[in-house]
Amino acid sequence: MKRGSGSKIISIGVILCLVGSILAGCSGRMREDEIKTIRIGVTVYDQYDTFISQLIEDFKSFAGEKESQTGIAINIEIYNAAGSQSTQNGQVEAMLDDDCNVICVNLVDRTEPTTIIDMAEKRNVPVIFFNRELVEEDLERWEQLYYVGAKAFESGIMEGEIAAEAFKDLPGADKNGDGVFQYVVLEGEAGHQDAIVRTEYSVSTIIENGVEVEKLSYGIANWNRAQAQTKMTQMLGEYGSQIELVLANNDDMALGAIDALKAAELEREKWPVVVGIDGTDVGLEAVKNGDMAGTVYNDKEGQAAAILNLAYELSIGGSLTGLGLEDGKYIRLPYSKIGPDDVDDYMKK
Repeated sequence: MKRGSGSKIISIGVILCLVGSILAGCSGRMREDEIKTIRIGVTVYDQYDTFISQLIEDFKSFAGEKESQTGIAINIEIYNAAGSQSTQNGQVEAMLDDDCNVICVNLVDRTEPTTIIDMAEKRNVPVIFFNRELVEEDLERWEQLYYVGAKAFESGIMEGEIAAEAFKDLPGADKNGDGVFQYVVLEGEAGHQDAIVRTEYSVSTIIENGVEVEKLSYGIANWNRAQAQTKMTQMLGEYGSQIELVLANNDDMALGAIDALKAAELEREKWPVVVGIDGTDVGLEAVKNGDMAGTVYNDKEGQAAAILNLAYELSIGGSLTGLGLEDGKYIRLPYSKIGPDDVDDYMKK
């Protein structure tokens, strides 16, 4: 009798567990179906960086398209850290307090993500870092950390290829006829990995393409057009027409160099070859009108779409399959070279 009673109790317990599981499953689906709004927080290192500004505009545009497709409202909070890591840390804390489902971070200091990671992990809110890549060991600290961007060395290689081709193909590129490309560099930030890598690979690629080079000078311009103009003006004052090539870590600094050349009232045929990276709208226009020999396209549209799609799926608890994640952590978009012959194709994007 006791054994039979025990069997009944066990059977009832199993049934209750099964019913509970079914109800929980249904409840879970209902909650997902009933999602009306998600909140995505974004903080950028500097909203006045042309590439970042355009990427964010694309991000907002893709969010609008996603809203139309899904019927789920996507509220986006965007903050400008203005070059201060402590400010950015405070912005992330504010976004967490506002119950953002996902935080997207364009780090001010790629070596100082610890505070952001610790805050997000404590609240169990995923973080998507983008464009400014943090140290790999930091990204591995928690499973809910991701990175969207590109491989810096690829852009350096392509910038070097553009420069080498210009030396060989453009009349007057070797202004003194010594068979050596005398160059200056406008670098992004002191000690910044992307700046270092872009410079290193661009120069080594020129040499690998059979062009001898001589470095005349360099200037740190912090990715900024006005600072690049100042640095280029100083280098023109020191080296003048000896400068045959300007390698800029981004288009804004390449355009700053061009501003300096125009302000110096140099005749166009005496200009050095100028090459940039990013393929911003103003950079593309400079390639089209001949001010720049070329630029390297950093796929801002692709990165914006990848960030938005990843943030959306993380926000609704959806599947990350098919988003192109490498090692479950990285989404990397390829670069491409742009010269006068194909610049129109990129200006239509």
